[in-house]
Amino acid sequence: MSELRWNPLLGEWVATATHRQNRTFLPPENFCPLCPTKPGRFPTEVPEPTYDIVAFENLFPSLLPIPEPPAVEGTPLYPVRPSQGECEVLIYSPQHDTTLAQEPVEKIDKLVRVWTDRFAELGARDYVKYVFIFENKGEAIGVTLHHPHGQIYAYPFVPPRIKRELEESRAHSERTGSCLFCDILAEEVRDGRRVVAENEAFIAFIPFFARWPYETHIYSKRHAQALTDFTRDEQRALAEVLKMTLAAFDKLFNLSFPYMMVMHQRPTDAPEAYDYYHFHIEFYPPLRTATKLKYLAGSETGAGMFINDTLPEVKAAELRALVEPVVWTPHDGSV
Repeated sequence: MSELRWNPLLGEWVATATHRQNRTFLPPENFCPLCPTKPGRFPTEVPEPTYDIVAFENLFPSLLPIPEPPAVEGTPLYPVRPSQGECEVLIYSPQHDTTLAQEPVEKIDKLVRVWTDRFAELGARDYVKYVFIFENKGEAIGVTLHHPHGQIYAYPFVPPRIKRELEESRAHSERTGSCLFCDILAEEVRDGRRVVAENEAFIAFIPFFARWPYETHIYSKRHAQALTDFTRDEQRALAEVLKMTLAAFDKLFNLSFPYMMVMHQRPTDAPEAYDYYHFHIEFYPPLRTATKLKYLAGSETGAGMFINDTLPEVKAAELRALVEPVVWTPHDGSV
């Protein structure tokens, strides 16, 4: 059972999804549902002996294209609506024990193109208002499957965090005539201390206002709103910066770095209406040292104000020192 319930205190929708209590939880490798189905072996969610990148509907979705009626009736104070939308899983590799950071840049480039395809297809559906691409990596984040994968939620509304960014971006544009994200990017480049990596089209940095010790943002240098705005060269440049950033994460403490990766793009209901917005990716890694986590405690969870017990300038310098150039395989066949 899944439905959307309105929170009148915050002015936002909350999903219930009781069937998700039964989803697979940290199975052994030989019973991983995201591995290929080998002849004579445990049948997985991918009925093929191997694959490159796979996208399919989540078996435990929070949103459904044709949802069931809500379990309760709403009231004027507590509206309820069906949880219409879509949830997809994106498997990065047939290899169970790899990560996106360990994959070659050519594979990340393919993933960028898959993300672009899914954004366009899901966003074209009339009941979808926002396509949210993300990855949860590591048990510290709460993942239930170790196999390298990400997810896509196609919401029937613009989610609260994006809505707040849109409001601030529009207000800044009306007040100054410029893009808020472009101005942030210019300030980070001017200062320079928080820049982690960059190429001709994208830049990674720990923002001045970072809430997590190693929170890293990737902005497009060109003012663009979504994946579908990028040229083929820009797609490859995005793959490069992702590879540099992910590889540096893993070198920080010589371990597979946990994180939440979230992609912020324009809503899909009226693309031309969001020219003041700007494509970017945000990483929220929970580690503050090799053995200590940044927990969301009373101030963060109860009041909504984050307390960062590190300096972004120091953390960016640590990360920047570990960035290495990306090497593409010659004649990789990219188009």
